[in-house]
Amino acid sequence: MPAKKRYCLALDLKDDPSLIEDYKAYHRKVWPEIIKSIRDSGIQNMEIYRCGNRLFMIMETDPEFSFEKKNADDLRNAKVQEWELLMETYQQVIPGTEKGIRWRLMERIFSL
Repeated sequence: MPAKKRYCLALDLKDDPSLIEDYKAYHRKVWPEIIKSIRDSGIQNMEIYRCGNRLFMIMETDPEFSFEKKNADDLRNAKVQEWELLMETYQQVIPGTEKGIRWRLMERIFSL
């Protein structure tokens, strides 16, 4: 069986302690429809870490996982669109990020 894939992504939150606490609260109780869409896309594990207002996401996926397919499926899912619109309240892109992208794919530069 092919090995799963791992992706690391980064995003910033608006630098407002109240908004950051609200964002964390939403992620303690992510809507079940969002969890289902994540799992259905082939994401096996997802973790988000925070340092100040910077977020770091680690995703482990099935070998067949595709960002393009996940994005297309998300556009057709009204609940995912509702969640994404809500999350925009708290998020801001990292400077230099391509228009229309929020979570920015990171480049691995070292592995032990």
